[in-house]
Amino acid sequence: MTAADDIRRARTSIGIELGSTRIKACLIGPDATEVLATGSFSWENRLEEGRWTYPIDEVWAGLQAAYAALVDDAQERHGVRPESFGAIGISAMMHGYLAFDQAGEPLVPFRTWRNTSTGAASTELGELFGVNIPLRWSIAHLHQAVLDAEPHLARIASVNTLAGYVHQRLTGERVLGIGDASGMFPIDTATGDYDVRMLDAYDTLLGGRLPVDTRQLLPIVRTAGMPAGTLTADGAALLDPSGALRPGIPLCPPEGDAGTGMVATNSVAPRTGNVSAGTSIFAMVVLERPLTGSHHEIDLVTTPAGDAVAMVHCNNGASELAAWAGLFTRFSRAAGHPVDEDAAFDALFREALSGDADAGGLLAYNHLAGEPIAGLIEGRPLFVRTPDSDFTLANFIRAQIYGVFGTLAIGMHVLAAEGVELDRMFAHGGMFRTAGVAQRFLAGALDAPVAVGELAAEGGAWGIAVLASYLAVADELSLVEYLDQRVFATASLSTSDPDPGDVAGFTSYLDRYRTGLAIEAAAVESL
Repeated sequence: MTAADDIRRARTSIGIELGSTRIKACLIGPDATEVLATGSFSWENRLEEGRWTYPIDEVWAGLQAAYAALVDDAQERHGVRPESFGAIGISAMMHGYLAFDQAGEPLVPFRTWRNTSTGAASTELGELFGVNIPLRWSIAHLHQAVLDAEPHLARIASVNTLAGYVHQRLTGERVLGIGDASGMFPIDTATGDYDVRMLDAYDTLLGGRLPVDTRQLLPIVRTAGMPAGTLTADGAALLDPSGALRPGIPLCPPEGDAGTGMVATNSVAPRTGNVSAGTSIFAMVVLERPLTGSHHEIDLVTTPAGDAVAMVHCNNGASELAAWAGLFTRFSRAAGHPVDEDAAFDALFREALSGDADAGGLLAYNHLAGEPIAGLIEGRPLFVRTPDSDFTLANFIRAQIYGVFGTLAIGMHVLAAEGVELDRMFAHGGMFRTAGVAQRFLAGALDAPVAVGELAAEGGAWGIAVLASYLAVADELSLVEYLDQRVFATASLSTSDPDPGDVAGFTSYLDRYRTGLAIEAAAVESL
């Protein structure tokens, strides 16, 4: 049977992920490793009235554009335009705050994970629950609104994540995958639901300041493989205004980008982990046992199947590195020898290999936004050197790449002190496309083997497509078994072991990095 036959007979699954810079759609066939078509739409967050946001209208314009591009790609590659699918999955950036009234209308603009204005709420909730409640979590945003006595709370009926909101509009079902839900409110992994003790404690703290109980505000939790509704006629028209898409297609539970990253890297079993690098950078480590204490550097979330995960999340990833690559790309054009951005990245990364292991004494801070792990409420990207630093292009780029991993390494050191062990760490994201550079440097930063693979190249959109395909076999296989036996059984991986020189060099860099955070704090204060 050909790919065209699979598309005609809806023997396919489609995943759509709303990432920080791109909305991407990915179509897979019965063999989940075979990507049949893709489509995308680029967008950027905006800083409006002091808050990072995306307009809701652009959410739907972007979804429609990405879906239409996938349909066109399927037509071009296989001569057929899909009208139905075996299953659909929706994923998106996690956390943040979307609040709705009883009619389902937004009460305030979408507040994304990137906002760090919830410090008072985060501190109070952490003390109440006895666990770390990060600034970006939905409950922190909700409670900050309570502390600030925001007027919209008088009409609040529900809160959701971006993925949960889109899923609800497509299906009419207010449900959420457990991984995404774990970034809204703490999860009890024994029950696979919100922690009842903490819900009760929070309602007591509120003392009637909200019109409904917290449990009523939150979406219903679903684990991977559970039914989560079907595409309604209104939902089909919303996703495909052309009218070609047929309703009735099952959807898997909507998930966050961290969960889809775990699936895309086969990192859902204990002692496995992954690093995802994009606008933000984060590491996910599936735990064998609970941590002994609460750490502000560590978030406790779950896999899409509900297993406990320690997450080291940094608000700032590769954006500053991309800005420098853009500067060099523009220079090439000004010099009359233009190269595109991909070529510039490749050349700069390969140059970094010849740099000193400690980046020659140079320092780079990638903080465009606040960085809680580093104790920064705002960001100020900085490049710093002393008069005796070895200021070469190779060291400069190496310092910039190291800078992407700086706050991540601080958090990973906390896990190491907890005795958390890993069998493998998988990396994915655009900065790992140049073979053997960022992967090698990350292995040195973590002092652990780092693997990359071709399947992860499609990222979270492929990951949520795989979760959609899992619906058909969830009664037969666990998610771990499905990924091991059906998806990754023949996958090829490239593994980079830590080089002792890189480990020592990054350790030296990180020592300077920690000391230099005082410079960052001064920049925030002064600029």
